[in-house]
Amino acid sequence: MSERYGGQGRGHNGRPDHRGRAHQGRRNDRGPRQEIRGRRDDARLSAELRDMSGASYGRYKSLQGDWDFGDFTLTIDKVQSDPFAPPSRLSVLIPADVAELPETAWHSPVRRRATADFLARRAFRTLKGSRLRIDVGGQEVIDRASVQIEEGDLRLRLGIEMPGHGRRIDGRTAEHELCERLPDLVDALCWPELDTRAAVAFADTVEDTAALRDQLSALGLVAFVADGSVLPRRSGVSDLPMDGEGKAVPFTAPDSLRVTVDLPHRGEVEGMGVPEGITLIVGGGFHGKSTLLHALERGVYDHVPGDGRELVATRPDAVKIRAEEGRRVERTDVGSFVRNLPTGADTGDFSTDNASGSTSQAANISEALEAGSTTLLVDEDTTATNLMIRDARMQKLVHGDREPLTPFVDLVRPLHRHHGVSTVLVMGGSGDYFDVADTVIMLDGYRPSDVTERARRLAAERLDADFTLPAHRVVDARSVNATARGRARLKRRDMDVLTFGENDIDVRSLAQLVDPGQIIGVGLAMRLLAEGGLLDGGRTLAEALDAIDERLATGGVTALGRGYLGDYALPRRFEIAATLNRLRSLRITRLERPTEHD
Repeated sequence: MSERYGGQGRGHNGRPDHRGRAHQGRRNDRGPRQEIRGRRDDARLSAELRDMSGASYGRYKSLQGDWDFGDFTLTIDKVQSDPFAPPSRLSVLIPADVAELPETAWHSPVRRRATADFLARRAFRTLKGSRLRIDVGGQEVIDRASVQIEEGDLRLRLGIEMPGHGRRIDGRTAEHELCERLPDLVDALCWPELDTRAAVAFADTVEDTAALRDQLSALGLVAFVADGSVLPRRSGVSDLPMDGEGKAVPFTAPDSLRVTVDLPHRGEVEGMGVPEGITLIVGGGFHGKSTLLHALERGVYDHVPGDGRELVATRPDAVKIRAEEGRRVERTDVGSFVRNLPTGADTGDFSTDNASGSTSQAANISEALEAGSTTLLVDEDTTATNLMIRDARMQKLVHGDREPLTPFVDLVRPLHRHHGVSTVLVMGGSGDYFDVADTVIMLDGYRPSDVTERARRLAAERLDADFTLPAHRVVDARSVNATARGRARLKRRDMDVLTFGENDIDVRSLAQLVDPGQIIGVGLAMRLLAEGGLLDGGRTLAEALDAIDERLATGGVTALGRGYLGDYALPRRFEIAATLNRLRSLRITRLERPTEHD
């Protein structure tokens, strides 16, 4: 028996009464609680579930509503229609005086998110072997709906596959899950029952990373990688750190790029600062170039202690860019990249249902800039070669008006100098970017070195092209419809597809969607844009995204979930915009050209 229950009496079902230490003995003063006729409490729920055994499965629906367990409230929000339907949805509210979470665990948005994430992982372990389930993340710490802390109150959102024998109710198992396992879960999440040192250390780690990310701009950096970080992952299908002594090479910064940062809990930390401007990551195959870039992609998120990338931080507006042949493009300004098409199409107002590799990559860059990104992450392996480079011999053979593409190598420097947009590129097959790079980092056996001066000696002078920021677009809200046959339809298929109304949206190329719950979060954000009046025919897409950010800043992730009973997590504005841009029903009503001030 836990120390917490020392000297306590037991309730009607033989379980210890569930009260925080500040309230121990309150029920004992009056003895075990008796069922009040008509009251929906835990005693009545137990009795009803036992009585349901063998009844038709549909009788479970009578359980919907609130059930008073004394120290917490169970709400059965939705009951599945049959054993093969999506799981039933529950929510649990544990009052602050029961949860006993100290204010230091949730006083700031960062610590609130971190503590909620710690509790979600604790709940996941507690529920092992149970029919109850809770949405919990991978290596990233993301605001998710499954656990929320509201002024010290703790709210859980759970799923359960209601037990049955065929289409008949298994009441005994249901009683065990809801009246035994669920109270056990509540006990396990109250602060006195936690490993509080681990909980505080978890929140400290997240707070350090957030503080590090906040310092990047003032330091003139787009990213930071701490010495000792472990960047390689265990396998291509596992995001866990590479294990085994000697397998993973701890990261060590080159002296010329070494930066010291001061963090709230770890104090002074040294590592590699990736400066603003154009940074080239080079090296032989399998030496860690893409591994470093992948860590920078994920550096827009905080990570759990022990991940190895806890102190890898990237500016929060960094966006991974790639080619995406076949995607739809709707009235996107790609005029800086593409001109003089043989068809005569206006590339400043470009649409296609089947983009080529080069036009899709150009659209992806323009859309990221439209959404507000100031940092682009590019890996040569996933780009369109003819948009990245044009060597001298090819320019001599195909020149002038015959070539509609302006290569990115001619645009990346003015993009930074004139518009403040930095780019980090992994390049393994072309030295053309030596001409434009501000910093060149070479990876050799996962060990970085600064080879900028050597690269400059190899570089040649080149003429840059002009880069004009893309036009802002105004979206027709009617084209963003979450309903199908009159009902809201929002679901995901693994990490590949978001079903939104009558559209299946391919999101496989969005590398910074890292959690399944984020895909649903994106769909909810798109629904809010259309149905919440944010796409009002006057706001540009960027302004509508600003409005979403404001709502999320005040209401958290649950501001997205109006009426939605499934699991979802917080997406970034860039993935919301990117998914919206891949919606095949999307319609743009007008373009607004940027002014010189913009």
